[in-house]
Amino acid sequence: MLDDAVLLAAALTLFAGLATGLGGAIAFYVKRTNTKFLAISLSLSAGVMIYVSLMEIMGKATEMLVQNLGVKTGNWISVASFFGGMVFIAVIDKFIPSFEERPGAHQTVNEAQDKGQATGNNPKLLRMGLFTALAVAIHNFPEGLITFFSTLRDPVLGLSIAIAVAIHNIPEGIAVAVPIFYATGSRKQAFFWALLSGIAEPVGALLGYVLLSSFLNDTVSGVIFAAVAGIMVYISFDQLLPAAREYGDHHLSVLGLISGMAIMALSLLLFL
Repeated sequence: MLDDAVLLAAALTLFAGLATGLGGAIAFYVKRTNTKFLAISLSLSAGVMIYVSLMEIMGKATEMLVQNLGVKTGNWISVASFFGGMVFIAVIDKFIPSFEERPGAHQTVNEAQDKGQATGNNPKLLRMGLFTALAVAIHNFPEGLITFFSTLRDPVLGLSIAIAVAIHNIPEGIAVAVPIFYATGSRKQAFFWALLSGIAEPVGALLGYVLLSSFLNDTVSGVIFAAVAGIMVYISFDQLLPAAREYGDHHLSVLGLISGMAIMALSLLLFL
């Protein structure tokens, strides 16, 4: 039974990671990114992540920790793990800034798309694309852990998170593939780097499972769950929502955010 659960968790994590490659493929068939679609997708993903983190994952984490450590200690550890997850992902951001944080990054990609053809000789775009691939790959490691461990604990919850992660991985794949394609003229090379950055997601999940499975119990699971909730909330506020507002307008990103929360709430109610 455990083997089936692990296989399902690995499959959902792989699905979420491969969405980066899908974004890379889409980039070659769209002259210019549909910014409204991206804005809605990013903010909707943020809404799903924020709602499920605060309303579902933190509840499960606190429940597990309270049962094993007592009310006072369990709640303190739950809260500390939540903010610890934020600190963890913030440290990653400090050393590997995300694509959205670099000034002019979106404009550079859009300028490349507007040219309508690959130049085959643009070192600036190539460096930006490769750096974006590295940033996406490193950020995908904790996202892989999020999807994997959530699925192990609750397959329905894991599926919801996998879909949300996959949605926001698509524009990341576009961000990797477009500058590399317009810099090198090679669709295969651009798609390869987009796909490779997404593969980091299942790799990170399996690596985390191998390292943690030998001493995985309810207390450790509770700590991981609370940290995962912190990571998801941080990613939503630090990356997804700012990027959504840059691609679209304020009201569009708010609409996507609320829609994501409503979809997540409805899906959880349907599986009660």
